[in-house]
Amino acid sequence: METTGGIQASLSGRYAVALFDLARDGNALDTVANSLGAIKAAIAESADFKGLINNPVLSRDTASKTVAAVAASMGLDSLTTKFLGVLAENRRLAQLPAIIRAYETLLSNHKGETRAEVTSAHPLDANQVTALQQSLRARVGREVAVDAKVDPAILGGLVVKIGSQMIDSSIRTRLNSLAQAMKG
Repeated sequence: METTGGIQASLSGRYAVALFDLARDGNALDTVANSLGAIKAAIAESADFKGLINNPVLSRDTASKTVAAVAASMGLDSLTTKFLGVLAENRRLAQLPAIIRAYETLLSNHKGETRAEVTSAHPLDANQVTALQQSLRARVGREVAVDAKVDPAILGGLVVKIGSQMIDSSIRTRLNSLAQAMKG
């Protein structure tokens, strides 16, 4: 468990470590990561799926059956499908977004990468992501995996978080700074 660092301290971290260890032992790290990426997208795009994982009154049996059906329709690998079943049985589906983030961090650490959470006002295309990765790699001295999010509220620019560091070049922050300076 050399790759766990401080992740294991939280409940979601312990689940992520367990999944990571099983995936590593089964040579399925990237397969599970792809399935978790599909789940992450489904949570972001589907209000119904987000409602399912956050529904506290759903019985364990109903949650398990529903999650199994969703996993089958999404074509998820068997390990991730079983893992979702365990989460449903233990009433931990609401922890899924945090578990996915922790798994991504574990995988990046395993690959010798650093994870960067990048927020932009508009979706970044592949060329922009590649250029950003190169720039960040030069800054931190190792490979960088980019987790891109879109938040129109920042108006423009980027907000980049790498570990405890944050680089905020958003227009919203610049306007707020200008407004503060004008208040004097």
